[in-house]
Amino acid sequence: MPRNRKRLAGVAAVLVSLPLAAAPPVSASPVEPDYTITVGPAADGARLSRQQYGVFFEDINYAADGGLYAELVRNRSFEFDATDATGFTGLTAWTPSGSATVVNDDRRLNDRNRNYLKLTGSVTNAGYNSGIALKKGERYDFSIWARGTATVQVDVTGARPITIGVSGDSWRKYTGVVKAGATTDKGRLTVSTAGALSLDEISLFPHDTYKGRANGLREDLAEKIAALHPGFVRFPGGCLVNTGSMSSYDAASNYPRARAYQWKDTVGPVETRATNKNFWGYNQSYGLGYYEYFQFSEDIGAMPLPVLPALVTGCGQNKATVDEALLQRHIQDALDLIEFANGPVTSTWGKLRAQMGHPKPFGLTTVAVGNEENLPEEYWANFVKFEAAIKAKHPGFTVVSNSGPDDQGATFDNLWAKNKAHGTDMVDEHYYNSPAWFLQNNARYDSYDRNGPKVFLGEYASLDAKFANSLAEAAYMTGLERNADVVKMASYAPLLANIDNVQWKPDMIWFDNDESWGSTSYQMQKLFMNNVGDRVVPSAVSGGRVVQPKPITGAIGLSTWRTAATYDDVKVTRPDGTTIFSDDFGDGNADGWTPVQNRGAWTVIGGGYAQTTTDTEDTMVKAATITDTDYDYTLKATKQAGAEGFLVAFGIQDTGNFYWWNLGGWNNTQGAVEKGITSAKEQILTKPNTVTTGQTYDLKISVRGTKVTLYLDGQEWGSFDDNAVTEPFAQVVTTDAKTGELIVKVVNAQDTPATTTIDLGGRKVASTAKMTVLAGDPGEQNTRTAEPILPVTSTIKGVSSSFTREFPANSVTFLRIRTR
Repeated sequence: MPRNRKRLAGVAAVLVSLPLAAAPPVSASPVEPDYTITVGPAADGARLSRQQYGVFFEDINYAADGGLYAELVRNRSFEFDATDATGFTGLTAWTPSGSATVVNDDRRLNDRNRNYLKLTGSVTNAGYNSGIALKKGERYDFSIWARGTATVQVDVTGARPITIGVSGDSWRKYTGVVKAGATTDKGRLTVSTAGALSLDEISLFPHDTYKGRANGLREDLAEKIAALHPGFVRFPGGCLVNTGSMSSYDAASNYPRARAYQWKDTVGPVETRATNKNFWGYNQSYGLGYYEYFQFSEDIGAMPLPVLPALVTGCGQNKATVDEALLQRHIQDALDLIEFANGPVTSTWGKLRAQMGHPKPFGLTTVAVGNEENLPEEYWANFVKFEAAIKAKHPGFTVVSNSGPDDQGATFDNLWAKNKAHGTDMVDEHYYNSPAWFLQNNARYDSYDRNGPKVFLGEYASLDAKFANSLAEAAYMTGLERNADVVKMASYAPLLANIDNVQWKPDMIWFDNDESWGSTSYQMQKLFMNNVGDRVVPSAVSGGRVVQPKPITGAIGLSTWRTAATYDDVKVTRPDGTTIFSDDFGDGNADGWTPVQNRGAWTVIGGGYAQTTTDTEDTMVKAATITDTDYDYTLKATKQAGAEGFLVAFGIQDTGNFYWWNLGGWNNTQGAVEKGITSAKEQILTKPNTVTTGQTYDLKISVRGTKVTLYLDGQEWGSFDDNAVTEPFAQVVTTDAKTGELIVKVVNAQDTPATTTIDLGGRKVASTAKMTVLAGDPGEQNTRTAEPILPVTSTIKGVSSSFTREFPANSVTFLRIRTR
C-alpha cells in the first residue's frame, strides 16, 4: 500500500437507514427508457477464471494477532518491546501481582523466543480490545511452557479454575482445558504460581477454531472470508513484505527487530517462531504463518498466492539491497518455499510441512516477487534473477511482477515497459482512488495489449467506507469482467480491520473481540464473487446521463510533511496579470492564512512564512478562496530541514478535498500531484524528484479550467487535465454454463432510478428470473450496530427476450435469467 495513504483511521457514525422499497415490476407497456442494454447473440467474450476474484490478507489493523488468528492471549511470549511501538514492554497486556520479571538470558526457551517471565505470584492478561471474549459452555485450550517446581493455577473469568503441577529444571509444555461459565467480551486470564517459576508461551485458544484446526483461525472471521468463495488468497502483504531490514538471521544479533517478513520465520512449532516488529506499528507473533495461510487457502478452495520480498523496499522507504550474497539467499528462500508447499516428504522443507500435519503437497502454482517498489531499475534487476531461478527449477510456475504503487506515473510506465518487453507472466497493479475515478475509468483495460502480460489487480478500493464507494467499485468491476482476457485476478484491499486498532481505511470486514460485520464493499464483493459466471457475453449500453467535470477553483494552501520549509512571495493572478491575492509577509504577519488541521508551527521569519517542525505530517494552512476558473499561483519555496520537500495546495474546497503539488515526497525521492478525497490521496501525476535543503525554488501552478500546468524554476515540470466524464451507469453480462443462466449485472450509481430496456439478442428465456439487489442511501455504512446495506433476493416475472425494468437509484442489481 502506498505510504501516503496509511494515515487513514477511524470508523464513521451510523447513518439513518433507508428501507428498500419493493422491487418495481417489469414494465408491461412501452416506456421511453433512460438506457438500453443490447446483449450480443453469442457468449464469445472473455473467459472468466475461477481466480477472477480473490482476497488479499495483510497483517494491518491487527488483522492477524487479535483478529483472524484465534489466540486470545496478547503478548503471550513476553516479546513486546519499544521497537514495536512506543510504550510497549515485555509486560504489555499483563498486570503482575507479586514478583514478575521479564528475562532474556541463556536459559530462555530457545534462541528465537528471547524473553520469558520469572514469576512468584500472578499475572493477568487483558487480551485484545475490551478483554478476552468467552461463550458460556464452550471449551478453551490452555497451554504454557514452564520450568521449575511449583503449582500453577489458571483462572479464566467465569470458569472453574484448573491446576497444573510443574516440575523439573527443563522447559516443558503443560496443557489444560477450561470451560466458560458465562458469556463475556471482557474476560481475563490469570496465571498464579505457588512458588518461583519460569514461564513462557502462555496461550488460550478456542477449542472450536475454523475447521477445527490446531493453532487455527477465528471462526466468524474465517467464515465471512469463506462465504466470499474467493478464487485466491494473496498473503502476507503488502507493505509488510518489502519494508524493514532484509537481513538474514544471525544468532549473535538475537533476531533483529523490524526485519522484512520472511517465510522461514513463520513455520514450525509456534514457540520457535521469532516475533517481529510489524510495519504498521505493533508486534506480530507469526502464530499465523505460511503453513496456516496455505491451510486456510486449501480449506476455502482458493489458490494460494504468496508475495516474497525482492530486496527493494517500498511504502515510502525506497531503498535497495546491493548485497549479492543476501540476494542469492532470498532467491534460495523462494525455491525453498516452493519445496515447502509442494515438495515430497523426503525433501528438507517437504518434511517440515509433513511434520506440521500436511504430508500432501499444497499445490502452489504462483508466486509474486515484490510489492509496490518505487525504484524500478533496482527492482527489475532483482526480479529477473528471482524469475530465472524459479522458472529454471519449476518451468510451469507463474511469477508475478508489479508496476509500483500507483495506477500511472513514471514508475508505472517504466515497469510496464520492462515487463512487456520481457514477456512477464503477470503484472500486479495497485491503486486506491476516489469514487469519481472508478466511475470515470471503467474502460481502463479496454486498450491494454491482449498479447502482453496479464494483469493482477492485487490491491484496489475507493477511498472511503460508504455505500457510494461500493457502488463506484461495482461499476469498475463490470469493466474488469469485460476485460477478463487481460485482468485475470483482482482483490479488494485491505481485508480485515480491528475497530480499536485501525491503521488504514476503508476495509472489507470489521471486527472487535467477539463480533464481526461486513462493510458495504464486503456485500458488494460477495455479490460479484458468488455470481462471476464462466464467460462474458458481449453487450453494449446506450442512452443515459453523464456528469461533466468542474473547473478547479477554491482556496490556495501551503503545507509540509516531516519537513521545515519557508514560503514567500505568494501571488495569484489572472491571465491578464491582474492580481487576485498577494502576500510577501513583509508586514511581519500572516493574517490572511488559517490552519486547516492545526498541525505544525507556522510563523513569519525574515520576511517569509515558515513551518518549523520536522516531525509533523500535513501542516496545511490556506488562504484566498479563488472563484476564477483561469489563474496562476506563484511562490518561492525553500526547504530548511527534514525528510521531504514542499506541498503546495490549490483548489481547496473543504478539509480533505483539494489538489497539491508534492515536491520531494516519499523521503525526498518522488514528486507528484495528488488529489485529496476526504482524508486520502489519489495520485494524478508522478515523477522522480528531489529537493535540495537551502535552495530557493520558484514554483508556478497555472490553472485553466480543468487543465493544470506546473513550472519549476521556469521550466515545465508536468501537466494534467482533470476532465474525465463520470459515467454512473455500468453493466456487464456473463453466462453460467453449469446452471444455463445469463447473469445480467447492472450498476446505477446515481440518485435517480434508471428505466432500462434489456435486449437479450433474441434468446428464448424463462419468464421469471432471480434478482438480487443492493440498494440504499449512498452515504450509508455498515457498522457494528447496524448493517443497512444487505442484499435482497426475489423472483421477478415478465422476463422475455426484450423487456424493460426500472433499476433503483444507487443500486446494484444481478439478474440470473435461465435460457431455454
